[in-house]
Amino acid sequence: MRILALVTDAFGAGGGIARYNQQLMSALSQSGCVSDVLVLPRHATGALLTPANVRQLQPSPGRASWSARSTWLAMRQRFDVVFCGHLNALPVAAWIAGLQRAPLWVQVHGIEAWEPRGTIYRHGLATAALVTSVSRYTRRKLLAWADIAPARVRVLPNTFASTHAPRQAEPDLVARLGLAGRRVILTVGRLSADERYKGHDRIIGALPEVLRHVPDAVYLIVGSGDDQPRLADLARQTGMSDYVIFAGQVPDAELPAVLALADVFAMPSTGEGFGIVFLEAAAAGLPVIGGNRDGSLDALADGAIGRPVDPNSPQEITTALIDALSGRTTGQPAAVRRFAFPLFADHVDRLVRTLAR
Repeated sequence: MRILALVTDAFGAGGGIARYNQQLMSALSQSGCVSDVLVLPRHATGALLTPANVRQLQPSPGRASWSARSTWLAMRQRFDVVFCGHLNALPVAAWIAGLQRAPLWVQVHGIEAWEPRGTIYRHGLATAALVTSVSRYTRRKLLAWADIAPARVRVLPNTFASTHAPRQAEPDLVARLGLAGRRVILTVGRLSADERYKGHDRIIGALPEVLRHVPDAVYLIVGSGDDQPRLADLARQTGMSDYVIFAGQVPDAELPAVLALADVFAMPSTGEGFGIVFLEAAAAGLPVIGGNRDGSLDALADGAIGRPVDPNSPQEITTALIDALSGRTTGQPAAVRRFAFPLFADHVDRLVRTLAR
C-alpha cells in the first residue's frame, strides 16, 4: 500500500507529536503491507533523516498552502490510505480520502479531541475507517461526542527511541547548569500559556516544603515559551528563585543527556493526552511522577511505571517529590519495556493489515 501522511510535525521537528509521528512513520516503513509513505508536514526544521520507503516533502507552514499542496498531491498521485496526523487537518484529509476512494486513518493525541467539534469534523470522523488514540482517556473523551463506532477507535500509545537508557551525567553540563551536589527535579515541556495544565507552577508551589526535607533539591525546567515570565515571577514571589533553573529549549537529540541530570521527572498535569516524555524518563532510569486525571495514567501504566498523583493536591505532589528524592519510589521503571519500539511496530503492522483488508 501507498500511504499519504498529512501531519503537523514529523522528521526534523521537535516536540511530542513530532516524535510520535517519527516513530509511526518508522514503524510503517517496516510493515510488509506498506510499499512507501509520502509525508507532507506543516512544520519541519533541521536535517531530515527518514527511514527507507518514507519520503518527506518540504513543509508548508501556512494552513492554506498546506491544504493546497495536499490537494495537488491527491490529484496527481494514487494512494491506498490517507493518514491524518491531527484532528485539525481532518476536513482536508477526509475530502482527499473521498477523492481517492481510499480508507481514512485519523490520529488523535489529546485536548484537541476532548471537546465536541463542529459538523465537518463529525462527518470526517464518521467516514474514517480507523481512528487511533494515544491513550484510553483521549479515546473516551472522543467517543463522548464523535459519530463513530467504538470498534473503529483503537488505542495506539506512544513509544520511545532506543537512545533513551540509563547513562552518566555529563560533568560539563552539570557545571554549566550549576547542578553539582544538587538533587534534581526535572520537567521537560513547552512553557506555553495554552499549556499551563502541565503543572510547572504546582511543582514550584511545592518546593518550599520539599526543601525542608531535601535541602539540596533544585527544580530544572527544560523548555521555552510565553509562560516563562509568569513562572519566573511565581518563583520570585515564593522565594524560590535560587531553586528554579530555566534551561531553555533543548533539541530532541540532546534530551537523553538532560534526563541523565535528574533524580526524578515530574509533570503533574491535568491535560496531557499521553506524555511521551514520561516513557523517555522512565527508560532513562528515573522515577516519574504524573497526574491521575488525564492521559498520563496510560504513560504511567496505572502506577506500574511511575507514581500517579492528584495534580490538584499540593500535599500529594509534595509527598511524591520528597519520596522520590529520598529514594522511596513505588514505580518500576523496567515496566516501560511494554512501550518499546518493536512492540509498537508490531501493533502498527496489525492495524495496517486491517486497513488492507
